Amino acid sequence: MDNKKATLELGTKPVGRLLMQYAMPAIVAMVASSLYNMVDSIFIGQGVGPMAISGLAITFPFMNLSGAIGACIGVGASTYLSVKLGQKDYSTAQHILGNSIVLKIITGIIFGALSLIFLNPILRFFGATDNTLPYAREYMEIILLGNVFTHLYFGMNALLRAASKPKQAMYATIFTVVLNTALDPLFIYTFHMGIRGAALATILSQMTALSWQLWQFSKPKELLHFKRGIYGLKWSIIKNILAIGVSPLAMNACSCIVVIFINTALVRHGGDMAVGAYGIANRLGFLFFMIVMGINQGMQPIAGYNYGAQQLDRMLRVLKLSMTAATIVMVVGWLVGELIPWQCARLFTSDPELLENSVRGIRINMLVFPLIGSQAVITNFFQSIGKAKISIFLSLSRQMIFLLPLLITLPPLMGVDGVWTAMPASDTIAFVVTWIVMIRYMRKFKQQHKELSYGR
Repeated sequence: MDNKKATLELGTKPVGRLLMQYAMPAIVAMVASSLYNMVDSIFIGQGVGPMAISGLAITFPFMNLSGAIGACIGVGASTYLSVKLGQKDYSTAQHILGNSIVLKIITGIIFGALSLIFLNPILRFFGATDNTLPYAREYMEIILLGNVFTHLYFGMNALLRAASKPKQAMYATIFTVVLNTALDPLFIYTFHMGIRGAALATILSQMTALSWQLWQFSKPKELLHFKRGIYGLKWSIIKNILAIGVSPLAMNACSCIVVIFINTALVRHGGDMAVGAYGIANRLGFLFFMIVMGINQGMQPIAGYNYGAQQLDRMLRVLKLSMTAATIVMVVGWLVGELIPWQCARLFTSDPELLENSVRGIRINMLVFPLIGSQAVITNFFQSIGKAKISIFLSLSRQMIFLLPLLITLPPLMGVDGVWTAMPASDTIAFVVTWIVMIRYMRKFKQQHKELSYGR
């Protein structure tokens, strides 16, 4: 099937089959990506030690900040691309491809260079102590040197999905995971590189997969492909990419700020081992959240295309199916977190103190997981149809309006448990607010669909 026909099917093929077709490769890719992060943590925890796990946890906000900048361009470009393909504006879509690559290269180099210059102060700000700073620095030095390749790798995967190539995006991610899993023990154990070895395995895996991704867009027969004249930056395209991408940028930047508060509060009330426990609990919860992100990525081109084509009944149908699937996934995550937390934590460490902290943290952190699925889908849905302001509000309300005040007020009253409790408490409030907004807009969409139906 040629690429143009595959794109047109977004507006004609049954929505359930389309969601399965697009979401399954994305889910496999996201699960693989999550496992890829877990593999790093497991090898670091078992091969380097419990303090290295805490050092790795300190890098999470740093990685989120880098991801925020990358997602601003990657998600913005892929969403804008989906809408333009729905409108059959193939010339603009071609320039979106070229402009997004140039922007990725520029931002990747600038962020990596500036971060390396100020690395120690940044890590201290993120919560590193004298015990964890050496591990965090060794890991981030390698990651930042390859930052431009990381930005391009994730950005190209988003564009592959938007260009009706979800399987190719999945293959790239699976290959990265497999290669990283093979290189981790080689660099950590055989070459005795410690935490630096895990970082090097990550960058080399992404660079190899990136080469294949670029080849996918080098074929002239494809609807979207590399060619002369598409790389000159156009303000009209950049403006739209950034307008859409500001939502994931805000989400990830706020997540970075929140994790700084979490790390700082955990160090103050529970010590370095509490930070390590958060790293383990976060990795486990992230596995299920990444499945939901896979569902969101499968939904995104379908919702974006049909919104652009004004087929609102199909847009609403894919939204409902996505919310149902995401809720089921998070219920499974909740059962795992509440019933077998010790077995999960044991994968990462055998240290008794870190195990005890991790088990308690996992149970509290995943307490309201069944509510998170639909909330995440709704937030992503508004982003997918270009309504960035609503998506930003829903994301910021959860992190900045609800979670941050709880992180400030609960720990002094409850100690380290207050840090953990703040997370499910804010998720519950955000769930209620998100559904209030969604119900209001569902009425608007249904009314708009009726008016369009009468006009045809």
